[in-house]
This record gives sequence, C-alpha cells and structure tokens, in this order.
Amino acid sequence: MDREELKKRTKEFALGVIRVVGALPPTIAGKNIGNQIMRSGTSVAANYRAACRARSRAEFAAKLGTVVEEADETAFWLEIIDEAGILPKERIELLLKEANELSAIFVSSRKTASKSAIINHRSKLGDGR
Repeated sequence: MDREELKKRTKEFALGVIRVVGALPPTIAGKNIGNQIMRSGTSVAANYRAACRARSRAEFAAKLGTVVEEADETAFWLEIIDEAGILPKERIELLLKEANELSAIFVSSRKTASKSAIINHRSKLGDGR
C-alpha cells in the first residue's frame, strides 16, 4: 500500500470516527468519550499527512510514532464504547478492526523507517556496520 492509498484510508477512518461520534448519546460519558475519540481518530489522518511531509527518514519514523499512538488510543475508546454498552458492537466493530489494522501497518512502517534512518546515518558517518 503506497502513501496516497494510506492517506485515503486514514481519511476514511477519520470520517468513520466522526460518524460514530455523531451516534453517541448526549450523556456526560457520551460527550467526554466523543471528544476524546474525535481528537485521536482524526489525528491519525492528520498526523500521517504530516509524516508524509517529513524532511528525513528519522523525522518520518518519529511522526509515525504519533500516528501509532493516536490509532491505539482510538482503538481503546472504541473498546470502551463497546464494553460500556454505549453503542451496539455492530456499530463500532469495523472501525475497531480498522484502528487495529492501521496500528499494525504503522508500527511496521515505523520499524522499517527507523532501520533505514539508522543505516543512512551510519553510511554518512562512514561506519559500515
């Protein structure tokens, strides 16, 4: 999957989060969880776009770390929505699956980018390890 496909996928994820937030009840719990998941879920897409504008592999890897954290936090809030019975499981299960898949994709990408950054740094130093 290339960067443009991931940008599209993360944007669709953010839109899915917005739809779920719109379905939350207007209770104290619904509003507070809604604020949290809105922030983290839309941040996945925004931070991935920022990562794509990184000036180096090291910066790209660092920015992907933020994407991973936000995707994982979104998965957490979706689990809370499910386990607290705030919305039916069917309403959030595909979005939760996508949050976990995106987390896995970005963890793997971050590892690859980090290794590349280290190799690139060593080659610039003349250290061929």
